[in-house]
Amino acid sequence: ILVGAQVVGRAFMRALRQEFAASRAAADARGRSERPQSAAASRIIGISLQEAQQILNVSNLNPEEIQKNYDHLFKVNDKSVGGSFYLQSKVVRAKERLDEELRIQAKDEKEKSRKAET
Repeated sequence: ILVGAQVVGRAFMRALRQEFAASRAAADARGRSERPQSAAASRIIGISLQEAQQILNVSNLNPEEIQKNYDHLFKVNDKSVGGSFYLQSKVVRAKERLDEELRIQAKDEKEKSRKAET
């Protein structure tokens, strides 16, 4: 039983690494068409803006809606209630990506308003 559990654990970790690499490659490919800062965030976090919006089921960047959907999906996918750690980690990454995009947009708006004043 112990050996079987180790084999399954290794296979799971290998699949997780492959999925992470594939996700990063897809984000890099999609990132070429995004704004430079947004593309950099996609590469760093490993998930594109569009994929993050799909995961958290949001169509626009509304912080309240993002937080509400994140809380729900994080709780539903908690391992202690029979959820999936993998899905929970995707939800966390999606939230990080959307938070980063909100930060980028706020910074852009601040720069635009500063330029408009001068």
